Amino acid sequence: MAQGKRISVDIDPAALEAIRALGAAARAARLAAGEGQAAAAARLGVHVQTIGRIESGEPGVAVGHIVGLLALYGVAVQADSPAG
Repeated sequence: MAQGKRISVDIDPAALEAIRALGAAARAARLAAGEGQAAAAARLGVHVQTIGRIESGEPGVAVGHIVGLLALYGVAVQADSPAG
């Protein structure tokens, strides 16, 4: 996928909710730290629009950027394997 290209396919509702939850957690952590989107973008090394896309829960943002933003503010992400 080309950088900046938006995903336009149907996404499972549970996956979309997980993406949105990560974005909301990132926004809350950034605001709690008292930083603006521009400061977060500079620290992460991405464009400020990328921060906005992460925080709005837009699918198609690189997972490394999402996890990186969360890590900047001390939010841990843990993957759980499905039971079975």
